[in-house]
Amino acid sequence: MDRWFDNKWFVRAVSLAFAILLYVFVSFEGATTDSRVPGESDRVEVLEDVPVDIRIDEEEYVVSGVPEVVTVSLEGPHSILTPKAKQRNFDIFVDLRDLEEGEHTVEIDHDRIPEELSVYIEPKTIDIVIEERATEEFTVNVDFINEDQLPEGYELGVPEVKPETITVTSSRSVIEQIAMVKVFVDVAGLTEPINNREVPVNVYDNQGNGLNVRAVPENVIVSVNVDNPSKVVSVTISTTGDLPDGYTLTSMTSAVEEVEVFATNHTLEGIDEITTEDIDLSDIRESGTVDIDLAVPDGARVEDETIEVSIELEQTTVIEDVPIDVENVESGQDVSFINPSQSSLDITITGNEKDIRDLTEDDFRLVVDVKGLGEGEHEVPVSIEGPDHVEYSVETEKVTIEIT
Repeated sequence: MDRWFDNKWFVRAVSLAFAILLYVFVSFEGATTDSRVPGESDRVEVLEDVPVDIRIDEEEYVVSGVPEVVTVSLEGPHSILTPKAKQRNFDIFVDLRDLEEGEHTVEIDHDRIPEELSVYIEPKTIDIVIEERATEEFTVNVDFINEDQLPEGYELGVPEVKPETITVTSSRSVIEQIAMVKVFVDVAGLTEPINNREVPVNVYDNQGNGLNVRAVPENVIVSVNVDNPSKVVSVTISTTGDLPDGYTLTSMTSAVEEVEVFATNHTLEGIDEITTEDIDLSDIRESGTVDIDLAVPDGARVEDETIEVSIELEQTTVIEDVPIDVENVESGQDVSFINPSQSSLDITITGNEKDIRDLTEDDFRLVVDVKGLGEGEHEVPVSIEGPDHVEYSVETEKVTIEIT
């Protein structure tokens, strides 16, 4: 065998045989590369929302008018169409690299789709505008919404925004339209601070119209304190009307002399005291306590809106026709009253309404003493006996009697 390989004609024959085999193999492979199955019909696959790539110098230009997605219809043999449609491993794009600034009409193109497939793109032609790219920073402002729905007396502190500025990159014409950059924070019913709330950034022109631009970052972090300022003020009792006849107001005191008022700092500046609702004195006829509401100003609140007020009245009243007792009448004497003609007097009582409200004539005694007096007319003093805690008097200190 070694001698065969030493023979150059043998080697040439073997090489020729291998060359022929290789040619036959390659020819056979070429004949089988057409993947179309004999008798196979074409099919159509419609692909929605296929993204469109933009090929442009993004450092220098921005483009508008290019749709984000298009509809692509593929037509061809099932064996090629199905895997391509399922994998979507192809590109749909507009190539704008050779175009200058301005308005252009361009076609949407495709790449990496086999020649065996027909491609239909909707829309196929689009109008675009190429503009100079610009970048600018803007301060982020915070707008609180539903601030009127904060609980009574609560107010917001100064918001903290991180970062305080955002960067907008777009065309020069769009950048020049930007008038404000805002974030919105809903504070309805808020009683606790907002700590590190992430909120989206919104960009507007000077008409308040939203601009579709890319802000970096797209969200910022907002924190703000929610305060409930307060101060302690005195309580004043307010009255209206006059007490009924026979009554005098001795004292009127509140169970609490001061209350803590909660309100915004601006509201608190105008509050130096809290008054009660008016107490109508014309309805008061007894000493005691009443529950009365505080007249809390608008925008303020207190922990307890009702307080207890103690009312002390002095009353003057008359007990009429209290009989006069005659003491030390000797045997055989008869005593009659000349002035007054009847044996009774009216007693005027003054004291705390609570002390005199239940007094009657049985609580008093009028006495004249005729000891040692003989027959005839006599003017004698009248003494009064009664409770110690009230003042009392009679209409006359002396009476005229006749002894017979």
